[in-house]
Amino acid sequence: MEQNILVMENITKVYSNGFVANKNVNFSIHEGEIHALVGENGAGKSTLMKILFGSEKPDEGRILLRGQEIHIDNPTVAINYGIGMVHQHFMLVPSLTVADNLVIGMEPKKNGLYDVAKAEEIAREVSEKYNFKVDSKTRVRDLSVGMKQKVEILKALVRGAKILILDEPTAVLTPQETKELFVELKHLKEQGYTVVFISHKLNEVKELCDRITVLRAGKTIGTKEIENVTEQDISRMMVGRDVRLDIDKNKAVPKETVLKVSHVNKVNSLGKQVLNDVSFHIPRGVILGIAGVEGNGQSEISEIIAGMDQNFVGNVMVNGKETRNMTVRQLRENGVAHISEDRMTYGIVGDGSIAENMISDRYYKKEFQKGVLLNQKKIDNLVNDLIGRFNVKCDGKDQPIRMLSGGNMQKVVAAREFTSKADLIVANQPTRGIDIGASMFLRNKLVELRDAGAAILLISADLSEVMDVSDRLIVMNEGKISAYFEDASQVTEEEMGLYMLGIKQMTPDEIRRASSDE
Repeated sequence: MEQNILVMENITKVYSNGFVANKNVNFSIHEGEIHALVGENGAGKSTLMKILFGSEKPDEGRILLRGQEIHIDNPTVAINYGIGMVHQHFMLVPSLTVADNLVIGMEPKKNGLYDVAKAEEIAREVSEKYNFKVDSKTRVRDLSVGMKQKVEILKALVRGAKILILDEPTAVLTPQETKELFVELKHLKEQGYTVVFISHKLNEVKELCDRITVLRAGKTIGTKEIENVTEQDISRMMVGRDVRLDIDKNKAVPKETVLKVSHVNKVNSLGKQVLNDVSFHIPRGVILGIAGVEGNGQSEISEIIAGMDQNFVGNVMVNGKETRNMTVRQLRENGVAHISEDRMTYGIVGDGSIAENMISDRYYKKEFQKGVLLNQKKIDNLVNDLIGRFNVKCDGKDQPIRMLSGGNMQKVVAAREFTSKADLIVANQPTRGIDIGASMFLRNKLVELRDAGAAILLISADLSEVMDVSDRLIVMNEGKISAYFEDASQVTEEEMGLYMLGIKQMTPDEIRRASSDE
């Protein structure tokens, strides 16, 4: 029988608003294993790991490390016990070097001053020890996303972590970077390290992990040997019912052009050209996907099309009208809907109710007016209908949206944008950080909207998503279109990864020929 290095017993956490995040949760990991922790958004994964890392305190339960009860009051205590956490959003200082970032808080000194040479030596040694191949002198801002992920892991290891908690570590990696990370994680496992792997990508869980624990609605559903469960089994444990893992999609039937982007260039505030002569179009009835490692121009083109950025060179036309000088409301009236990658800043008003967020794009329209007042009955009927149709788990339409899980917030945003009768839907990372059930629901909704006649621009860091949902595909690298595929089903993830990394590049003529159906 394998030895548990760590046990969390009967962990309960209730927040001040009465929300039960964890209810008698039991979780244990063996020394030298890679253990998956999965569940829907709001299932309690993040809370449980925050308790283990000392960011939250449990109301009940206890933690045993090598059979001894321990109390983890803050992250520093967790680190002292050999527990490290790598968050989904990197906690690095971009202007500093790799070496500087690795020794923050434990800087080596010489004659009372920061010893740069010693910091670089520490960085080189730890990088070589774990075979991570990271240049200690490179500034973090100049690293690829995959390299930044490695630096985060090395930060935990250099502080003595023996148990590593990785929160969605492959969310923004290419297939090649993911494979490289998995090799390195397996290498750590061989050296006796223990990894808790939090992910929504069940194929990766199956490939990498030894065992899996599933949480649902704040409770432990079970722990299984990974070889004994299928992806469908895991999905059923997560949501309590069968989940369709395929997308019901017929071949696209392109009609007239809705969006036309012509020779768009943009230089950012640092003087870097982030978009370089970008041109494409989307007909009605087509989903065009944009793939690329984050930071290669996808966000900038999304914000330009959605009217959030008017500081660019080139032309954007929707339904035959130039959009540059349109306000966001005028753009919406011209048929544009937008799901922002940053839902907390641009997608919702946190202190507003679910109802207020759902009607924020239409409350002023005549159909929702009753004299000089709002037609509250009509609004209530609409909101309650959308809560039901989009399966928003909440206490009611008047609940503040900030009280919802990330997945349910995203459903509220999608309910608003998908029912706005838009001709063009710009969906930027529409399923990021949400569970498999909600993801499949939203992906199939995009296909429904395409079939109803919308043109859809889908930007996603999830390569399987952008390939499965899209009809046509663009790959972006360093602000340029590096490849265009007329049929998304005819390209592999590995080939896409080569274009994303800039290893392969179509010529401008090849891109023009592939995309010219007008």
